[in-house]
Amino acid sequence: MSEVTDLIGQYRAGELTLDELAQRFRTRRWPRTVPPPPSSYLEMAARSQEDPRPDVPGSYDEVTTAYARRELTREEYDVLSDAVVEAGRAEDRGEL
Repeated sequence: MSEVTDLIGQYRAGELTLDELAQRFRTRRWPRTVPPPPSSYLEMAARSQEDPRPDVPGSYDEVTTAYARRELTREEYDVLSDAVVEAGRAEDRGEL
């Protein structure tokens, strides 16, 4: 289990409010999971033949997985997604 999975579990158990969970998401670093764009047509063609990339532990992938498993409602997912975006912007500004 990762920190993200643990935090979502604490939220579902009533140990954290949605606001507390979102705040924790805003103040953590999120690993990047999207590779850089292909630099050539051949690279793009090669990537299209690859297996889907695995989920990255401790990443936003775990938030989307929790939503897909119906562990989060659409509203909860939206709040947490916004928090992850805010964390990424803060990291880009050097604030995290």
